Amino acid sequence: MARVLFTTFGSYGDVHPYLAIGRELRKLGHEAGIATSAGYREKVEAAGLTLVSVRPDLKFADPELIRYFFDRVRGTERVVRAMASVVRETYEDTLAAAHNFDVIVTHPLSFAAVLAAQKLRLPWVSTVLAPASFVSACDPPVPGPLLGIVKVRTLGAGAMRLTWRLLMLATVGWTQPVAELRREIGLAPGRNPLFEGSHSPDLVLALFSKIFAKPQPDWPRQTVVTGFPFYHEDSGGLAPAHSEGVARDKEPAHSECVVRDKKELAAFLDSGPPPVVFTLGSSAVMAAGDFYSASLQAVERVNARALFLTGPSLQGLPTRLPPSVLAWPYAPHEQVFPRASAIVHQAGIGTTAQALRSGRPSLAVPFAHDQFDNAERVCRLGVGLTISRHRYTERAAAQALARLLGTPLATPSYEQSARAVGEAIREENGAAAAAQEIDGYLTKRKISNTGRPLESKTV
Repeated sequence: MARVLFTTFGSYGDVHPYLAIGRELRKLGHEAGIATSAGYREKVEAAGLTLVSVRPDLKFADPELIRYFFDRVRGTERVVRAMASVVRETYEDTLAAAHNFDVIVTHPLSFAAVLAAQKLRLPWVSTVLAPASFVSACDPPVPGPLLGIVKVRTLGAGAMRLTWRLLMLATVGWTQPVAELRREIGLAPGRNPLFEGSHSPDLVLALFSKIFAKPQPDWPRQTVVTGFPFYHEDSGGLAPAHSEGVARDKEPAHSECVVRDKKELAAFLDSGPPPVVFTLGSSAVMAAGDFYSASLQAVERVNARALFLTGPSLQGLPTRLPPSVLAWPYAPHEQVFPRASAIVHQAGIGTTAQALRSGRPSLAVPFAHDQFDNAERVCRLGVGLTISRHRYTERAAAQALARLLGTPLATPSYEQSARAVGEAIREENGAAAAAQEIDGYLTKRKISNTGRPLESKTV
């Protein structure tokens, strides 16, 4: 048995995969801890894992801050600079915790954890959650502010390699505090911590499906594609819905919500044709703007039922909606997506994975970061369409929904393609595959929870 420390920061989509893998590692006899913001303690402990609280304690309740980080052009730079700016605090906390673990598994933004692993000479496994993290020249991702790369890649891999080199050079300043800390703690200069320096030389786990992105020759040779590691909450509970009587122009706080029986949501799903489900995940929902009001007008145009997952506020929706529409703060995606006619989402990797697994067609509405690349891959698979957030209007959404919900003459339809992809992804078990890879790595390195080589008879 070994003690495995997963390090991650971000939204639920950045935490859930490691909860799923940690659970699988426990089945194999190992211990698992999650080093992340203290706000995730309840969720981590509910999964039966140990929370290791490390700074920064990120919170997603500030719409202004979320909008700042979800800027289409500079959002990624802002996130990277923010994480680099607190690398000292994060390093102090991670280093102190790492003494109690035998191996570290890192998220792409775990700059401090990479330093801790190298300083303590601990075994290190790295992960990527989305294909965009590989910055491949053979299968170029689509960064939000650089949509012109879609055209550049038609010039071939050579042109793309040059383009990526120039872009990598341009980002060196984003992580300057990481380089400075490396020098201070006596580590040799490393490679770019945002790109090649984020990959373990021993094992890189690509936590997505080969259906979503095929392995490329310019990915790190030590990469293993595991499949999506889906985390399903044990409770299966549904959050309380919004209270009645809130002023139309007022965004209610948590205190203005009342508990309504979760059977209400089940009754709505049972009461008519499958609805279009609208969701912006756990972070973009705080920067929704007019997304939900435009979406309401769009479903009225196409005469569709709709379920809006709106987070803790009504997002500008009227308090009294038509019988064909229900607003609900949160419901587990694995429960409601399979019952949708289509899913409109922000193309975060976690939400995209659940949409693909459900077998229902998608309308991807990317805001920033890897979401543009995820959205394009949805289109490439033939399972949906995309409209970038700044172009998302009532009319554009209605036109896209009409295409997704209609019966096109060409075959296969979006629905048929989505069903086939969903069946294939449900056959995978990314969490178990990732845990098996980590277990195999531990065995190969002869690592036990004593920190000493295992006796050969126990390997």
